[in-house]
Amino acid sequence: MSLAEKLAQGLAELGLRVPAATQRKLLDYLALIEKWNRVHNLTAVRVSTRMVSDHLLDCLAVVPHLDARTILDVGSGAGLPGIPLALVWPQARVTLLDSNHKKAAFLRQATIELGLSNTEVVCERVETWQPQREFELVISRAVSDLSEFLKLAGRLCAADGIVAAMKGLYPHEELAQLPGGFKLRGVVPLQVPGMRAERHLVLLSPVR
Repeated sequence: MSLAEKLAQGLAELGLRVPAATQRKLLDYLALIEKWNRVHNLTAVRVSTRMVSDHLLDCLAVVPHLDARTILDVGSGAGLPGIPLALVWPQARVTLLDSNHKKAAFLRQATIELGLSNTEVVCERVETWQPQREFELVISRAVSDLSEFLKLAGRLCAADGIVAAMKGLYPHEELAQLPGGFKLRGVVPLQVPGMRAERHLVLLSPVR
């Protein structure tokens, strides 16, 4: 099965209708990651077929459960999940935030080569960054601990917005230690085509 066929099949399993031109850009994005990975360690996954499931489909599995016009991807790294979201949600404004200069350079190059006019790359530490606006959706796939994520990035979420953390196993202990100021809206189990590992999407909202 080709990468294009694997992606198309996975999108169908997720119930997502993604135009053919966008699917091609998603694969172009993977090719860019592969190219830069030879010099910069952007991602540990280096096999193309695994990248389709572990990167693209894993990120896009959140799409049916979210809706936002302004999105902040915290610790974006190689652009996950921000770039896939920006590609399938052209009407949204997506900010890719990462403090690593090499990764920020990749993100800037990727947005140029993919023709992404709805993205902005910011090379800053999340705890010191002072944007001029709040975001409807603050999301991260690089979350190590929910409490720490909320302390650092929670202030960037709009009062009626959502903080979304992409996790592996159900984070029982982390949910029991959530800081004040946020309430749990739900934990969505995700079925990612081609992935055997457990995936969950933790949804929280500010209490102000």
